[in-house]
Amino acid sequence: MTIIIDPQNSGISGNMFIGALVDLGADKEKIIEITKKVSKAFGGVKTTIEKVNKSGIDSHYCNITILDKENPNNQSIGYCKLIEIIDNLNDIVPWEVIEKSKEVFHEIAKAESKVHGKSIDEIHFHEVGAADAVCDVIGTIYGLYLLNALDEDIIGLPISVGGGRVETAHGIVSIPAPATLEILKGIKFIGGPVNFELATPTGCALYKVLCCKYLEFLPTVDIINTGYGAGSKDFDHPNVLRILKAKDLDISKNAKSTVNVLETNVDHLTGEELGYLYDKLLDSGARDVIMIPIFMKKNRPGHLIQVICKDENIEDLLQILFKDTQTLGIRISPKTHRGTAKREFIKLPLMIEDKKFEVTFKIGYYNNKIISKRAEFEDKKNIANSTGLSIGEVDELCNIIIRDYLLENN
Repeated sequence: MTIIIDPQNSGISGNMFIGALVDLGADKEKIIEITKKVSKAFGGVKTTIEKVNKSGIDSHYCNITILDKENPNNQSIGYCKLIEIIDNLNDIVPWEVIEKSKEVFHEIAKAESKVHGKSIDEIHFHEVGAADAVCDVIGTIYGLYLLNALDEDIIGLPISVGGGRVETAHGIVSIPAPATLEILKGIKFIGGPVNFELATPTGCALYKVLCCKYLEFLPTVDIINTGYGAGSKDFDHPNVLRILKAKDLDISKNAKSTVNVLETNVDHLTGEELGYLYDKLLDSGARDVIMIPIFMKKNRPGHLIQVICKDENIEDLLQILFKDTQTLGIRISPKTHRGTAKREFIKLPLMIEDKKFEVTFKIGYYNNKIISKRAEFEDKKNIANSTGLSIGEVDELCNIIIRDYLLENN
């Protein structure tokens, strides 16, 4: 299955995302319930999802109303505190939904930090981060989870961003707003068709994190279903976001994708400097960072630094590598083909004496066959700390419950 996000008509926002996913078949009652649960730390919300007609197009409109606007978390919440709140939702939200949601807010925080010249840890959200934004992000990703589409190929078409100027917490700015523009770096978008903001930072960050490929035009597809999510405004054109569910496309067959590999050799950085560089590269969009001990000319010990990244992150990562390593050359292997296995996350109970624990397993599939089934290390570590068992002993117990589960479920 392939999901195609089409924001060419009237832009993109979190509530339009949710509406389109419900129109596509996601259970609206479950999404409404999850928004109520995840918003408790912000004073709660009232969520309604109903069918509407936008200039002749039947669609679903999601409206999220904050119940406690004076709640401190709805004013100017810090990035670190927001992530802490999201992490604490692991008993009510699937693990993979939490991780994707954190990626979305990291994209927004990264954009804000670049615009305002601050570190990510110093960022406070003014335009996003309140209850409605958290519900938009988690509600959207949970909707894809309900459609079993979170690990499928998701393709994005160009975004219509609108035009004119908009008032923000930092004053009146041109559209697209600075943070939105930063998020959309490396991604094609178009102005208009109205003098209004059509693409929100939250909607654009969701789009960027979820999409594995961006196309200028709709490819040859075999459509299974179509969903429309309505925006709040009425224009002379249908104010809707369209999401298509299609059969697997040839371009994504066998789960192949492309990445870029940046690499350089260094022999003058300390362990602390390498650790700092590692974190900085990941924070700036690297998909993975690898540091391999090597011997260089004249038998000097050094490190081979490899950075795996998408097209839109190359320039930022090159700048970091040149600045923080003082290297004189970086090798770039563009469009390296990568085979990826489909991943599924499941949670299983583990009883130790009279205490019940929950373990998240990551199951990998290739050609519909299981190639790996591993318990998440953090869960194993927490169980070991709570019970006094060794990691090895916990691992053995985890292997038993995942084996039994897979036997029972073929």
